[in-house]
Amino acid sequence: MERPLVNARSSAPVSRTAADVLRIVSDPGTPVFVTVHEGGRRRYGYWRPSGPGGQGACYAALPTDVCDELRAARRIVLGEPLVDPAKTTYRVRAATGWAATRQPTVVVRAA
Repeated sequence: MERPLVNARSSAPVSRTAADVLRIVSDPGTPVFVTVHEGGRRRYGYWRPSGPGGQGACYAALPTDVCDELRAARRIVLGEPLVDPAKTTYRVRAATGWAATRQPTVVVRAA
């Protein structure tokens, strides 16, 4: 069982996994995105850079349920949408001040 951590911004407890996600999203050198596919399926992820040897870079997924909970709690926010025919992509950022109150509405088109 994960021991809840306390988030300094709101003093509400978060799981260790949520704290790890917030750490990744808060890193300005790690752009995190969510892709919303037709039908509403969401996938959060980021590009994990290579190690010191120059090999091993890969796309890393984040747990969707944890990210959705953080978004519902307004700890992470979505940027402007980039719309493709079959999906919409948003930049994910840690919420700060007024940004936490400005959430775009995610609209999912019917197939």
